[in-house]
This record gives sequence, structure tokens and C-alpha cells, in this order.
Amino acid sequence: MNPENFTELNDQELLQKAKKLKNNKIIDATIIGFTLGAVVYGAIKHGFGFFTFFPLVLPFFIVRNSANNKLLEKAIQKELQSRNLS
Repeated sequence: MNPENFTELNDQELLQKAKKLKNNKIIDATIIGFTLGAVVYGAIKHGFGFFTFFPLVLPFFIVRNSANNKLLEKAIQKELQSRNLS
């Protein structure tokens, strides 16, 4: 969603978007932790190889996408502050 569209949302929809972004951060952290745990377990159990490091592709994309989420979060917070909701 473009930051320009946040002005078109009503208060409740804007608060839901902010809550959804917070939930996504928790889910992303859980996925990253799980994949890092799988890499460590695989390295200990089977040694190092291609499939040991293959699960690290997923956290790479999550971290890359987090920059976009940070921009969206800043835009939402700015709109919430302009409406005196936060």
C-alpha cells in the first residue's frame, strides 16, 4: 500500500494496519529464529553442506522486506499522530 493511501483510510482501518504490521514483525522474528535453529541443528547433526545453509534464503528475503515494512510503519505512525490517535 502506498503511503498516500493512508489518508483515505478511516481511523479503525488505520489502527488495524498498524496492528497488522506489529503482528507481522513478530511472525517474521519467529520464522527467522526457526530457520536459524534449523541451520544450527542441521550443522550439528549432519555437518556443513548446501542444505545446511539453504534455509537461510528465507530470512534473507524477510530482512530485505523489513525495510519496506519500516517505511510503511513510519507513514502509518505519522498519519496516526496527525489524527491524534497514538
